[in-house]
Parts: sequence; C-alpha cells; structure tokens
Amino acid sequence: MRILKDFKMPDFKFPKMKMEGMENIQEMQVNYDQIDKMKSKKNKGKFYEETHYKTVKEIFKRSIELYKNNVYILERPNHDHKAKFEEFTYERFGNDVINLGTGLMKYLNLSNERIIIIGENTYYWYVSYFSILCGVGTAVPIDKELPNNEIENVIKRSHAAAVIYSKKKKESIDKIKDNLPMVKYFIEMNSDAPVQGRDVGIEHVIAEGKKLTDAGNTEYMNVEIDPEEFKFLIFTSGTTSQAKGVMICHRNLAENVNAVSKYVKLYQWDRLFSVLPLHHTYESSIGALLPFAFGCSVAICTGLRYIVPDMQEAKPTAMLAVPLLVETLYKKINQSIEKSGKAGLVNSMIHITNALKSVGIDIKRKVFKEIYDNLGGNIRIIVSAAAPIDKKIGKWVQDIGIEFLQGYGLTETAPIAALTPECDTRIGSVGLPVNCAEIKIHNPNENGEGEIWIKSRTLMLGYFEDEEATKEAVKDGWFNSGDIGYMDKDGYVYVTGRSKNVIVTQNGKNIYPEEIELLLSKIPEIQECMVYGKEVKGEKELIITARVIPNMEEIERLHGKDLSEEEIHKIIWEKIKEVNKQLTSYKAVKKLELKHDEFAKTTTMKIKRYVELQKDVNKTENNETEKN
Repeated sequence: MRILKDFKMPDFKFPKMKMEGMENIQEMQVNYDQIDKMKSKKNKGKFYEETHYKTVKEIFKRSIELYKNNVYILERPNHDHKAKFEEFTYERFGNDVINLGTGLMKYLNLSNERIIIIGENTYYWYVSYFSILCGVGTAVPIDKELPNNEIENVIKRSHAAAVIYSKKKKESIDKIKDNLPMVKYFIEMNSDAPVQGRDVGIEHVIAEGKKLTDAGNTEYMNVEIDPEEFKFLIFTSGTTSQAKGVMICHRNLAENVNAVSKYVKLYQWDRLFSVLPLHHTYESSIGALLPFAFGCSVAICTGLRYIVPDMQEAKPTAMLAVPLLVETLYKKINQSIEKSGKAGLVNSMIHITNALKSVGIDIKRKVFKEIYDNLGGNIRIIVSAAAPIDKKIGKWVQDIGIEFLQGYGLTETAPIAALTPECDTRIGSVGLPVNCAEIKIHNPNENGEGEIWIKSRTLMLGYFEDEEATKEAVKDGWFNSGDIGYMDKDGYVYVTGRSKNVIVTQNGKNIYPEEIELLLSKIPEIQECMVYGKEVKGEKELIITARVIPNMEEIERLHGKDLSEEEIHKIIWEKIKEVNKQLTSYKAVKKLELKHDEFAKTTTMKIKRYVELQKDVNKTENNETEKN
C-alpha cells in the first residue's frame, strides 16, 4: 500500500535502556532436542471468522449502538503535546456524526455533493469522514501537504461544493477561496462561527443539526446507501492533469473490514495508534473503519517528534506504519540498548525466547519489558505497508514478541489486496491475497516473476472522468498493479520490483514521473525528458533524476551559441529549479543528466524507460569489468 504523504522522520529519543534482570532468565536450562520435536508437532493457527459488511453505514449503525460506552478517539486538544488525551466515546462520536450529517444536508443543503476534507488527523476529520460517507454525499480527502495551487486544482477537478478544513489550513484556504466560486461553503474544524457568507464553523453546523434531530428529523439516518454507488474520491498523486482520481464505493471500503477480519483478530480493548495521514485509504480504512467495526479505540499521534511520550501515555496495542517508521524505531531502540552494553545479552535472549515460544512458552513480554514500556507497554501488532522493508527489521520485531504483519495494495484497491495472516506470518512476504481478492502473476519469467494483477471486491469503480485510463488499467476485471513479484507454492505474495513507472520512496511515497515530465516539457530549453529514481551507491533513497535532451535550437536562440556542456547544464538546471517550486518537496528533481542521442521509443513514440535504464546497468557492469 502506498502512502501519499512526505513522511519525514524528526529526531526523537528513547531513554537509555538498562535491560536489567535478564541474566537470571538467561540461566534457564533449555532442552533444544525436545524443543525441535515439539516444534514439528505444533499446529499452525487457523483463520478467524470473517465479517460480511456491505456498507460503511451498516458498520456505523451497529457500532454506535453496540459499543456506545467504549472510547473511539483519543486526541490531545489542539494537538498540544503537553495536554492530556481527551476521550470521545462511540456514543458522542455517533451523535456528532449524525448531527453534522443532518446539518450538512438540511442546514447547508449539501445533499449528494462532493465535499473536500483537508487537515491533520483530528477528531473532526473522523467525524467529517463518517458523516459524508453515511448519508451526505461523496467524501474527497486530500493531502494537507499539497501547495496551494494543487489544493485549488483538486477542489476544481473534483467539482466540490464544500471544503472542510482544519485551523492549520485556514491560511491556505483563505488564499485560494476567491478562485473557487463553485464552492458553496468553507467549513472550519474546531470552530463554532455562524454562517458568514460562505464561511462557517463545523461546531455551528453540528449544533444546527442537533436542533433538527432533537425536533425529530431522522432524514440523515434514513438515507439508504447503495453499496455500489461512487461515494469516495481520492487522487493517486498530485493534482496536475496527469493525476488520477480513484472512485471508491461503500462495498470497496466495507470489504477491507471483512478481509482483515479473517486474518487478524481485533478486540474491544485494542487501541490503534494513528501516525499516518487519514487522506490515504490505508489509514482511513484499516486505521479508522476497521477499529470502529470492532469497538476499538484510536489514539491520534500529536506529531512524530512526540511519538514516544504519546505511545507511553496512550498505551496502544497496534500501529499501522510505513517501513521508514519501523526502521527508525528499530534503530533508536537498538542504539539505546548498545549504550547500555547489553546488546549481546539481548541477542542471546532472543534465541532462548524464540526456542521457548516454539513450544508454547512465551516469556518475551517479561524478558523485553523495558522495550515494551517505552512503546506504551501494550503493543502487540505492528503492520508495515507502502514499500519494501528490510527482512532483518521485520524479524527483529517478531523476535521481541510483537506480531509483525505486512500488507499490500494500492489506492485503486482501496487499498487492501494481500495481508499477512496472524496464523502464519512469513517475513519478506506481503501475505496472502485477502478473501475477496485474487492475485495472479501475469507473464511470469523463468523465475516465476511477473506483473502482479489483482481482481478484488475492493477494486475501484474506475478513474474519475477518465474512461480511457480505466480501460487501460483494468482488463476483464483484472487490475494491472504494475508491480513485479511472484507467489510461492502456498500462495504467499512477494513483491520484488517497483511499479512500471512509479518511483516509490523509502517512506512509501509514490511519485508519478509523467506528472513531473509534463511540467518540464514546458521549458523551451528542453526537447525531451525522462524522470526516474536513480539508485546511488551508499544511498538508501532513490534520487529523483531528470534525463534531458537539450533543445539546442532554443538554447542558442535564447542564450547564444558555442556554449559549453557545463553552461548548458546550468541553464537547464536553473529552469528545473523554478519547476521544483511548483512541486511538493519529495517530488522535486534533485539531479540533472544531459543526453544528446535519442531515447529508445515504442512505435507510439513512448519512451521505453526500461531500455533506457538498462543502458545504465550495462554501462556500470562494463565499467566494473574494465576495472577488474
């Protein structure tokens, strides 16, 4: 699953871990021969009973009644890291959703409209999301990190009639609202301001909705939801004409809950820790809808720099993460252990506790108590998705006793397509296809690797206002993910390559080269270009690189003749830096390569990216051969 946020990790620290008391446990005598015999007899677990929801509203109505006294959301007021977590029960949340929905429909006349949600993860984001989905119209969540021009663009492209935004986005909204005459209302979260022109506070809309529901209006809850109707619009990346809007229905979202319920068991006492952005389907479905269906709670991270104190106070049992976050936690914890001089002892205890666990004796939480305490004390599941992760890190998470699961999917699969089942985890695999999905490897090579194709009840309805792109992506019900991978004999999926064109960063952000190329093509000094992620030795992250054929005629006309290669490079680089200002930081071109011969192309004049990049591989191999 690909996360659409520039997931930057600020520095945070764990206190020095003393890892005391482990020596006594280490002295336990273990009969390894006996363990091996018992391990071979140990049965693998079984799948859980699957749910069968058809709509988000069905989940909503059931949970607000069944779990009304349970806590659903915990957040620090105003995202103040010094404030205590405030708790919102299912009953309070349900009432706010119903009253906001009623207010949006009857007070602001926004029935069946598309409504933007933009802002950091906050209580009113969840309320807005559920309200729109459960009866008002179509929810359109967008990335709060987008520059103003892109926010404006996606509002226009989606034909939105209203924008619900957080206080932190007020300045951005104020700057673009005059360019958005089609928007009827701009609704500010955490505000009780009455209607003034097109501006209104969300708490005022909720209050007006409550007046109507108290007077007996049940129109909102009486809205019948068609499971197949388009009710959720999310853009895959950016907002230029190259970005795709993915159309999702209630069936897609509900099937996420059904799919996970078979592979992973959640309990009412479980608490998820929300660190990923809600504007992406990974967090808004698995991170919000799934726990809601089981009466769980969700603690909102105040900010990544406060992840340690937030976890220690909220005491979560599960966390959805991207590899970068898991990797950072791994490094920080192990750095602390190394400072204590107990790294060797910890590794020894990992071996012993693994042996004991294999015969049903699990003392990991006791042995590694200090690590658990620094993560709140209750963590039992970490799910990593969006990008590949080092198997060593996944194994370490398992070794200290935390269930490490991986997921796979795309925005187009809303997003779940495969998931590691708790009953049989396999580090390195993204899991089994979920129950509502089929996965096949299209045109596999001699190693069994090929394109990953998906047919699923979570598969999108299509691309918004782009029938041609839909037909190209989905053939006979099969969606071509563009990713490369293989399946083992048991059906487990392994992703071994990147998407055809998409550049996937270490933190799971996906970058569509065509979007950047479209902007670069407007530079007169550029004749043709290809944007790609360049692998650099010693660097974990791909370097966003533009390979450019200079337009020498225009360069000579604009800048003079007989320019050196260095001068041409400088001219084009200055132009590219101007384009970078129109892009979010993670998409910015970091390197320029000049090319003077033609790109390899298809008969339809499309650049053969693979052929171009293979030239680099061959060149590198030839250079290495010459050195040897």
